[in-house]
Amino acid sequence: MSEFILEIGTEEMPARFVPRLGEELVELFERLLAEARIDHGGVRAFATPRRLVAHVSALSLVQRQEEEVISGPPVRIAYADGKLTKAGEGFAKTQGVAEADLFVQQTPKGEYLAARKKVGGGKTLDILPGLCLNAFKSLSFPKRMKWGSLDFLFGRPLRWVLALLDADVVPIEIAGLTSGRVTHGHRVLGPGPWTLESAADYFDTIRDHAKVVLDARERLELVKSEGDRLAASLGGSVVWDQGLLLEVANLVEYPRPILGEFARLYLELPAQVLLTSMQSHQKSFGIVSSQAGADGNLLPFFLTTLNIEPTDMAVVKKGWERVLKARLEDARFFWEADLEAKLDHWLTKLDSVVFLGPLGSMGDKSRRLEKLCRTLGEACGVDAEAMARAGRLAKADLMSEMVYEFDSLQGVMGGIYARKKGESEIVAQAVAEQYLPAGPDSPVPSTLPGALLAMADKLDTLAGCFGLGNIPTGAADPYGLRRAVLGVSRIVMEHGLNLKLDDLLAWAQAGYENVKWKLAPADAHAKMLEFFGQRLRALFASGEGDSRVADAALGAGFTDIKTLKLRFDALSAFSRSAEYEQAVLTFKRADNIIRKQGAEAGVALSATVDQALLEAPEEKELARALAETAPRFEELWNAGDFAGVLSQLLELRPVVDGFFDNVMVMAEDAALRQNRLNMLFTLVDRMKAVADFGALQV
Repeated sequence: MSEFILEIGTEEMPARFVPRLGEELVELFERLLAEARIDHGGVRAFATPRRLVAHVSALSLVQRQEEEVISGPPVRIAYADGKLTKAGEGFAKTQGVAEADLFVQQTPKGEYLAARKKVGGGKTLDILPGLCLNAFKSLSFPKRMKWGSLDFLFGRPLRWVLALLDADVVPIEIAGLTSGRVTHGHRVLGPGPWTLESAADYFDTIRDHAKVVLDARERLELVKSEGDRLAASLGGSVVWDQGLLLEVANLVEYPRPILGEFARLYLELPAQVLLTSMQSHQKSFGIVSSQAGADGNLLPFFLTTLNIEPTDMAVVKKGWERVLKARLEDARFFWEADLEAKLDHWLTKLDSVVFLGPLGSMGDKSRRLEKLCRTLGEACGVDAEAMARAGRLAKADLMSEMVYEFDSLQGVMGGIYARKKGESEIVAQAVAEQYLPAGPDSPVPSTLPGALLAMADKLDTLAGCFGLGNIPTGAADPYGLRRAVLGVSRIVMEHGLNLKLDDLLAWAQAGYENVKWKLAPADAHAKMLEFFGQRLRALFASGEGDSRVADAALGAGFTDIKTLKLRFDALSAFSRSAEYEQAVLTFKRADNIIRKQGAEAGVALSATVDQALLEAPEEKELARALAETAPRFEELWNAGDFAGVLSQLLELRPVVDGFFDNVMVMAEDAALRQNRLNMLFTLVDRMKAVADFGALQV
């Protein structure tokens, strides 16, 4: 068994390109080697900003030989008068077999001419060039580029290709380059070139001479462990941001974390401003104190990561500090200017900022939010006037100097400025959290005022866009309406809000005045409801969710999102129980009878049961059970105990089965038939409040 190494050298790739490339190379080589029938002991791959590496261990030097049965034309076409036709002869020639080696194969479609053919046995060295080229061309990048006159697209221009199978060079030609046995190292610490005698020399050379840390996980851990050590020496800890940590690990080939320092006067700035200045612009991390009494306070230090081992660390450190100081000085200027500004001045300026075409200005939006937040506050028992003030001030910080420079701080700075300018805590909390959740993995607002303002903001945008006919289609969603629907739904569920979707949408639509709509409000309302239903189904059916259970829960109604979530959770647990299948069959049978003999037949059914018409013991038992369990059903429903509701339905199932086994529902006597259908209607009406059992397949 042999060893194969492939290295593609490139110009520096953006950090966001790197993480997926290593995983993709493993997937590609495993698939391509399997298709080529080449056995191996495993594939590993690595990615840095300047190179992609694939390593295959225990690689067979020849393809695995296998015998394949190749089907040809039907016998009726392959033979005529006992002799091969031109079609039969062509098949034999194409497969390289003699006529005597052909045979007839029986298939479900009839008799076909066939041949046995040995495949494989080729040399791996001859197959690898084409295989590697396929892998190159299959790699995906967020953006590709073309350089010079070359008809080749890649993430960045290629600079070298190393390809070795043991001591042999695998001949590959791509983008004007020819593969060889030469690699290049870190630009400063080990540039090379380094010539390898064998693939087995690669990892020692790249680590010890080229000074490259190939494994992204190792680079990340080096940054984190050394960062923690340096911060601990100051009595602090690093404010790790996982997204930035991953980015930093993929910006360097030789990570070297160092500490920098800034003047204490900048600690007067809000922590969010300091961290944003460090993280967004300098790819650096803040340090907070871990000492008693000062726990959580930022220290005047930052952690950054070099890609070199400098000869004079003090000079490099001073350069980083000088650049950050300029950023912090700008931030301090913006902070002081914003503290001098009046909120009313910002609100006036909002009237000159367009929100969305016919929907008016950001000032108009803030006035709509004022009205909608007051309504939401009244509905949820939160100070309505404070919520109205939060809605009015929600977008004011867009006019601040700080948010103009650091747009990622919108909302956050609004909350800070609201406190500084004397607004209530309810207003400050709401404004600070209005943009949450920012995505499926982002947290919802932690406070109820923040949750209500966040919902109001999203609902206002939804109502306006749908009224203008701007409804997402396919993958296009320029106004983030899918994210808005998911945000509203998550807020309602995670805060357990007793709010009906019909009301929320109507309140949002009522805020608009003097807008020329493309859709009538009633049509827009209906389409928004349909859109919520689609997104809720996608949410519940994703991951480990069962789409049938999601359909059953949604089929019973989804305008009460809080109750929908409780019903879905209970139904999911119920679907994993031993009694699930039989219960579904029983209740689906009842549902089918009611649908066909009731609404579809034009027969009006009700929950009225005439005790005098009960004849068989089984129907009397069903009537008794339905009557006795009704109060308990209401109690469980009102308490939101849907697991208890489903347990009650399980208790009724034997009685229902006995009814079906011994009672003729469709009796000839009309009154008797109506009475029995009414009993089933009572049962089905109770079931349909929990789930649409017709949507469940067992």
